[in-house]
Amino acid sequence: MNEMTVGGLKVRLTGGVDGEGGGDGPLVILLHGFGAPGDDLVPLAEVIDAPDGTRWLFPEGPLPLSLDFGGTRAWWIIDFARIQEDRAAGRIRDLSVEVPQGLALARERILRFLQELPRQFPIDHKKTVIGGFSQGAMLTCDVVLQAEYPFAGLVQLSGNLLAQAVWSPLMTKRRSLPVFQSHGTKDDILPYIGAERLRDALTQSGLAVEWHSFHGGHEIPYSVLHQVSGFLTKVFTTA
Repeated sequence: MNEMTVGGLKVRLTGGVDGEGGGDGPLVILLHGFGAPGDDLVPLAEVIDAPDGTRWLFPEGPLPLSLDFGGTRAWWIIDFARIQEDRAAGRIRDLSVEVPQGLALARERILRFLQELPRQFPIDHKKTVIGGFSQGAMLTCDVVLQAEYPFAGLVQLSGNLLAQAVWSPLMTKRRSLPVFQSHGTKDDILPYIGAERLRDALTQSGLAVEWHSFHGGHEIPYSVLHQVSGFLTKVFTTA
């Protein structure tokens, strides 16, 4: 594994021809979720069966959390007290009507990262899949809808529909974009219905959503990793 700084973000690289992101093979960019260390998703590169030469980039969230979280990171700050209150009251929070404070700044940081990346790293956007888990999934969905890069695909692992009034008008410009989306039916962090809303909005706008639900919580089970392997092989073969 190699490390570098791109657009102000610490990035971990693996895969490729040398195990450090070398070569010019297809590229997967994955963003971790809230409260995870920057290297949280790096092991996925070892268990997802992607085409030979696939390179993996794992940007680290710019916001350090309190020491109580063990040095973990975030893309924007979440009001966990409100989540606990909703859970205690049995309320299912509809995130589709919300625009999280900090989302715009997080988007700017990823757009700066994407702008700077080709100056330091060989990239063909038509052979690049971007995505993430939880908060990282929602941020990459926002970025893909607002940017113009011709990505090969989008991966949404346990994400939700946010900012529907903003996102929905932008979705049609990504018509036919392959999307992999998974969510646990027992997820108590980001509600399953929010993932269904995202799936339906993307599908109705013409994106090619590959949907996988599983009996589980806020996680990435091996069954999903197996399906991601097939998705990457398919989109990189046709890219």
